[in-house]
Amino acid sequence: MARKNPFANVMSDGPQESAVALDYTVKGASRSIISTIDELAARADKLLEGETVVELDPDSVDISFVRDRLEDDKQAFEDLLAAIREQGQNSPILVRLHPNEAGRYMVVFGHRRLRVAKALGMKVRAVVKTITDRDHVIAQGQENSARSDLSFIEKATFAKQLGALNYDSNSATVMAALSVDRATLSKMLSVANIPEDILAAIGCARSPGRDRWYELKQLLERPKNLEAIREVLASTDLAGLDGDARFAFVIDALTRKKIAGYHQALKKEKWSPKDKAVSAEIRKDAKSYTLALKGKDAKAKDAVGFGEFIAENLDELYAEYRKLMKEG
Repeated sequence: MARKNPFANVMSDGPQESAVALDYTVKGASRSIISTIDELAARADKLLEGETVVELDPDSVDISFVRDRLEDDKQAFEDLLAAIREQGQNSPILVRLHPNEAGRYMVVFGHRRLRVAKALGMKVRAVVKTITDRDHVIAQGQENSARSDLSFIEKATFAKQLGALNYDSNSATVMAALSVDRATLSKMLSVANIPEDILAAIGCARSPGRDRWYELKQLLERPKNLEAIREVLASTDLAGLDGDARFAFVIDALTRKKIAGYHQALKKEKWSPKDKAVSAEIRKDAKSYTLALKGKDAKAKDAVGFGEFIAENLDELYAEYRKLMKEG
């Protein structure tokens, strides 16, 4: 089932519609923030409405020339892969004819669906539009703004990339692409200018919003803070932490002035039995050990049942542990 279309006016091929697109963009840039995520999602859906859906070889489709994600969400990818394997690809991606290579295409939005199609060895369902680079980034940006899983820092770094393309001197294209006003864009660009090595160390932190990132940016403006946190990050293993935890680690180190002591990060491991009915995520450090169980699809109840079994047998398990410890 095809999604509805966000930019029928923005993305139209004919010259008359192109003028409408420019008028829309100016109006979008002059507004503050689009009132609801639903409105942005409706725009993104509208871009595909009434268009012919074709099936393409995923190997003939290249990624966008601007990046919107800082890192892959492996769990979200696996969930989407499982859904498409079971139900098929209900929503097509949007691609354009490749601007530099004949016979190839470039994704405007739908990168994750493209990756799933490649992984499953299947054709990817797509709508093909002939559009300019500028309309491409507006479409990609507005579709991104409708996503609940794209973090503030990802949107901010996306805004920085668009600004570097210099489509116009007054940032109208960037504001239209992200549906933000000038004041919001200014703060986004300010946050996106946090040193790249710090942003790379934190990665995609989904929970912190504009104010928390701006707080971090202000802390890092002090040279001593920046130098100290770089020393900590160089000697600390954060690989087992997600983006939210890495962000909290950096903020905590800077605000509590305990930078030198933060070298023991949480370690994360995964376990699953041979039948794959359940999986466990294990987090541990010097003082704590957390076990989180999860079941997939029809096996979801197994995770709950196994968890209850462990809880009911903690006394026996602990006694066995103490026995083994005594025996060395």
